[in-house]
Amino acid sequence: MKHILFPSLVYQARLNQKPSSLISELLIETRQIRRSDQEGEIWSKKNYPGGYTSYGSLDQLHQLSSTFEKLKTEIDRHVRIFIKDLDMEIKPKELQMTSCWVNVMPKGVVHSMHLHPLSVVSGSFYIKTPKNASGIKFEDPRLAQFMASPPRKKEARLQNRHFVELKPNSGEVVLFESWMKHEVPMNSSAEERISISFNYDWIRP
Repeated sequence: MKHILFPSLVYQARLNQKPSSLISELLIETRQIRRSDQEGEIWSKKNYPGGYTSYGSLDQLHQLSSTFEKLKTEIDRHVRIFIKDLDMEIKPKELQMTSCWVNVMPKGVVHSMHLHPLSVVSGSFYIKTPKNASGIKFEDPRLAQFMASPPRKKEARLQNRHFVELKPNSGEVVLFESWMKHEVPMNSSAEERISISFNYDWIRP
């Protein structure tokens, strides 16, 4: 008998059947936000070299824009599925999107390994993922405990690897528990990689 213990679940799916119109609206607004967000550009130069993120300036876009609010409504449905898969003893309405921001990564930009402390579920919705653009790379949360463990085969199954990079397509959403360390490797595409990231927090009654 084999048991799979302590798995780290990552959820990846199409946002809906026809997300193209929403993607177009989000792309237009993302570019408008970047043009007008001087504070975000200053923050990005220091913390997101070469790229742009509204994380340090406009991180509640779902409360400022009807288009981003529409995106939140779509993502909510997927979050409900994900927390069911995780067997979380929580009412869906207690898990609320508390932050939402845009990320624009030109060629050569990286986002180093990090996690999202104090949140429950985090994720990204992908607006533009050109060919050769980087994906999202996850680190095995047990990595520091392996010490004398031999390396894994190059062709090892996903559940046995220490690092896994997923390559979402435009129109897809990726969800993961916020304690999972992740990064965005260097964008090798000549085109911009554009995504919207978010956190869901447990809002207790």
